[in-house]
Amino acid sequence: MVEKLRAEHNVDLEWRPFYLYMDTPPEGRDLPERVKQARAKGSEERLRQIAQSYGMEFVSTQRIYNTRLAHEATAYAREHGKANEFHKLVFPKVYAERQDPSQWDVLRSAAEEVGLDAGEMQREVENEKYLATVVDEVRWAYQIGVTGVPTYVIDNRYAIVGAQPYQAFKNALNQIIDQK
Repeated sequence: MVEKLRAEHNVDLEWRPFYLYMDTPPEGRDLPERVKQARAKGSEERLRQIAQSYGMEFVSTQRIYNTRLAHEATAYAREHGKANEFHKLVFPKVYAERQDPSQWDVLRSAAEEVGLDAGEMQREVENEKYLATVVDEVRWAYQIGVTGVPTYVIDNRYAIVGAQPYQAFKNALNQIIDQK
């Protein structure tokens, strides 16, 4: 979907961090009962349908992962011009293969696949080089009212919350174009 938007509208995409559950311990935690109940009622069916429409598989996560390392690793990838490529590989590892994004083997694998120095990435993240950046970006997300993931902020004026069909993005972009 992002590639289609880029081709049609010449847009840039930057992945920014957000913690859906701020209190998630490093080892993750079990899903809250309300999430299990919502899933039992089909809350993720739309996600599956959207993923399938793009030829992707969607598999529900079994736990809530701590994503701090993944966000900091993405900051490393951004600094090296590979954030979108890195993110594009981490997503299916989590949402199709049920891999844990708080584990270095998952992050290192994605880094290597996009041509990043996985050892350097791990060292810099473990030395907290990107911690302040991620903290600031998460704080900004809360300040602008982000409450769910994904949230797409377009032109710092419009927010699209949740996994939405392509037409929702196209409509928002058309509104922005019409206002200029």
